[in-house]
Amino acid sequence: MECKLPAGRVAKPFDFAILTLALALTGFSVYSVYFVPRDFAQVLIEGSGLRWVFPLDSTTQTVAVAGPLGDTIVRIQGGQTWVESSPCDNQVCVMTGRLQGQWGFAACLPNHVLLVIQGNDGHGLDGRTW
Repeated sequence: MECKLPAGRVAKPFDFAILTLALALTGFSVYSVYFVPRDFAQVLIEGSGLRWVFPLDSTTQTVAVAGPLGDTIVRIQGGQTWVESSPCDNQVCVMTGRLQGQWGFAACLPNHVLLVIQGNDGHGLDGRTW
């Protein structure tokens, strides 16, 4: 099998092997990211260039995330997580309340802190469902 390429070049069997390998790796990546079920929910906390990951059903955890304004306090307890306190002026992150559903999030933009629930906690639809 001979395939003509631009400028009269001919594809060689090794080229097809590389193409097949690249397509297989791409397919595996798409499958593992989008189609492998996640049977647990986890809390992702980001701030000051650092990232913390905890299971949502873990024992009580309190994390102080340093930011430009000071420490933002995040709690995880009883299958819920929330921003307990933050040094920002408007306190929107604190008023977001307790997060327990899939793909819930709270953000303290002035202090550069993000709190996200990822994964599947087994209770209904997730954020990727239409």
